[in-house]
Amino acid sequence: MTEDLTGRFVVALDLDGVTDRAGLMERAARALSLPDWFGRNWDALADSLSDPSVWPDEAGGGGLLVVVRGWEGYAERRPQEWLTAREVFAQAVRVMPALTVALALGGTSQPTGGDPGGSVGA
Repeated sequence: MTEDLTGRFVVALDLDGVTDRAGLMERAARALSLPDWFGRNWDALADSLSDPSVWPDEAGGGGLLVVVRGWEGYAERRPQEWLTAREVFAQAVRVMPALTVALALGGTSQPTGGDPGGSVGA
């Protein structure tokens, strides 16, 4: 079975350098442009992910694709919190079919090493 993600608004949730739940919540609030009243806890994140009325306007009727990247370090430092985060993402997707959360393997929006472009030479 394949799912057509064409037309979904893509939001990158970059967790590179995040060391705790508070950091994850702050990154999520910024990436998703959540309102000031966002509670910055697991329940509030679940509610926000499954509520299209607080999604970025560009998501419109096409749905939302949240690509979580740079998550590996957080998962290693805080395995229980990461397990909870994954459960929150999975529950939100079950509740809201117009939402997809994808975990990217490798990569981050931050440049690496001495190369300002972040590319890897051959």
